[in-house]
Amino acid sequence: MMSMAGFDRPTNGIGAARPAGAAVAVRAPRPYRPTPRPLYARAMERYLRHAHQRLWHTRHGDRPRRAVRAARYLFVLLRDLLDGQLTMRAMSLVYTTLLSIVPLLALAFSVLKAFGARDALHPFLSQLLAPLGPQAAELTEQIVGFIQRMKVGVLGSLGVALLIWSALSLIQKVESSFNFVWRVERPRPLAQRLGEYFAVLTIGPVVVFIAVGITASVLNSAFVGALARYEPFGFAIFLLSRLLPYALIIGLFTFLYSFVPNTRVQMRAAATGGAFAGALWQTGSLAFASFVARATNYNAVYSSFAILIFLLIWIYVSWMIVLLGCQLAFYLQHPEHLKPQRVPALLGARQMEYLALVIMGAIGRRFIAGQPGYTEEELSVMLGAEPEHVARVVDQLIFNGLLTESGQARTQLTPAVDLASVPLARLWTLARGGDGLPAAKGELARSARAVLEQAEADFAARHGELTIRGWLDSQGRDAEPSL
Repeated sequence: MMSMAGFDRPTNGIGAARPAGAAVAVRAPRPYRPTPRPLYARAMERYLRHAHQRLWHTRHGDRPRRAVRAARYLFVLLRDLLDGQLTMRAMSLVYTTLLSIVPLLALAFSVLKAFGARDALHPFLSQLLAPLGPQAAELTEQIVGFIQRMKVGVLGSLGVALLIWSALSLIQKVESSFNFVWRVERPRPLAQRLGEYFAVLTIGPVVVFIAVGITASVLNSAFVGALARYEPFGFAIFLLSRLLPYALIIGLFTFLYSFVPNTRVQMRAAATGGAFAGALWQTGSLAFASFVARATNYNAVYSSFAILIFLLIWIYVSWMIVLLGCQLAFYLQHPEHLKPQRVPALLGARQMEYLALVIMGAIGRRFIAGQPGYTEEELSVMLGAEPEHVARVVDQLIFNGLLTESGQARTQLTPAVDLASVPLARLWTLARGGDGLPAAKGELARSARAVLEQAEADFAARHGELTIRGWLDSQGRDAEPSL
């Protein structure tokens, strides 16, 4: 019988048996060598570090020069663009636009038809799709023809409801994206949103038609034609006709930036953001039209589907420009956010306790004085705190029934309870995260709970029955709270 010992003898790695008693060679582990990054990525990282150092860590005096401030705005816009959140929301808006464009135009066509201006939709859509090149006219004719052939009567009540919902969903998605840019976590109440959305759907087409109609009538009038024969009026009229599309789109974007976000937007910030986005959109449309005219390879590869690809790209670029303009308006109104990092540090327990006390005290002091309540934006500016931190603490106080929203826009914060009935210790406990704790299991969990309960008991014993109203009265009513 064959012995199995031969199968148990170790080998030297190439199949031959290793002699008994021979030393075993241990191969040293290969040192870790990270995969080298591309040269352009390393160059971009060095450039960003250099720009970060020059813009935020180099002394520029008490007030930075205009060039430095402009460079900071450009830096934060590029940072937010590379962060990916704006691009993700722009892609979401592209999808919603494709679903909502026909219902939205159908409702606009119905409104304009009621005013006897059924043909006013064609020039507006032609201007909107002009960057798609020679095929834009054909696409415009197809969309307008489809809308004109649409018969609402055969859709039924469910079909009409879906048509209206599709149109409203685009406005809702735009509002959600603008609120994200402005760091507003709570949207408008449902009733207010529906009323304002229907106002946009009914009044918006009429306003656009009136603006375009008046402009065309003035430029094509006999008086302007006769005046254009004389210089320098001729050059001025020619220049005005070239700048007029910029003015119209800037006015539209300014309206969107001031109306859509669920917060008070200063007109200066909205107008500057609208000017930036409008000029960029109009210039980008000319550049994109030139690109489409020269992109013969796409037409050769995709044939008739090329126009669809160009449409998707242009819608995406348009929404990116709109969101960048909205982001610029936010930074203009809140220059305190011109920081290298967009996301603030996490809110610590001590910070949350402090903000809860000072916010409740500031709102209570205004309420006692009979003055309007603070908004979250005013609290953030007054306290020098991050808006996200203020919003989180305010949400906690509203959830626990200590604050409520009032005012016409429901943005002013007022006490929801009698300040003389809420002990200061109760406010401190709620500021620390409420009453609930995970169910204690084991000796360690019970000991941790006992430590927290002892701390709360010590605070309550120290301050006794002191209420929020008593605390405010003891501090006086004249001084404004500040950091």
